[in-house]
Amino acid sequence: MEKKRLKANVAPLISHYLPNLAQPAQLQILDLACGGGRNGLWFAQQGANVTFIDKDISNLPKLLPHCHALAYDLEDGSAPALPVHEFDIVLVFNYLHRPLFEQIKHCVKPEGLLIYETFTTEQAKVGRPKNPAFLLQADELLTQFDEFDILHYFEGNVGCEDEPIYKAQFIGQKRA
Repeated sequence: MEKKRLKANVAPLISHYLPNLAQPAQLQILDLACGGGRNGLWFAQQGANVTFIDKDISNLPKLLPHCHALAYDLEDGSAPALPVHEFDIVLVFNYLHRPLFEQIKHCVKPEGLLIYETFTTEQAKVGRPKNPAFLLQADELLTQFDEFDILHYFEGNVGCEDEPIYKAQFIGQKRA
């Protein structure tokens, strides 16, 4: 029953495009700026080894033994650099700190996946966030992660007409 709850709570981008992973216990996952960790928890529930990173990890539930959490402020320069070629999948949701783009690129293993979804400048017209530092420009993820083969890309309303939410979605595979 718990597994279904976690699966239902995972971001639709993951549940739609990656519903069944081969050998999830072999995967090394990074849930970057994880918040409550819902996406990383979905992978952990399937047996993947998940590293959760956030400034405040107190929102994470008790983790499975094959997971660990690191409390790092990713924006003040105090966090160590992300390890190179460490992760099969890197998850970034609802977070944008452009100085991390290079580290994100390098921490994904060759042939690994980057799954990134966050707000675009269109969001400022309908709600929060409004700060341009937290909003992607048109095609910004495509430009920044151009060394990845694109498996899925979308920019637009991921909400509904009554409550629009404007985001960019990117799933890319790092070239070998």
